[in-house]
Amino acid sequence: MDLNAYRIVQESLTNVLNHGGPDVTASVVIVYRPNSIEIVATDDGRGAASSIGGPGSGHGLMGMRERSTILRGTFDAGPQSGGGFRVFVSIPCDTR
Repeated sequence: MDLNAYRIVQESLTNVLNHGGPDVTASVVIVYRPNSIEIVATDDGRGAASSIGGPGSGHGLMGMRERSTILRGTFDAGPQSGGGFRVFVSIPCDTR
């Protein structure tokens, strides 16, 4: 689980660099809950519209979704209403 969570954060930040624009800022918040880990990555960049024709293979969001699904988690990503982009992942933890 740790490696998958790390890779989700890594891919979120890679997407910020590839699609956010030259003056973008980003933040990543990791919340440890009793039964889950939540990852929230946000930026104030150009958002999804800049993805068309940008660098990269275009599989970053799909890969993050697949990692989340493998871990029985939830995944949500998309443009924010005030601009920028947000990725949210919640991964359940085994409490045994």
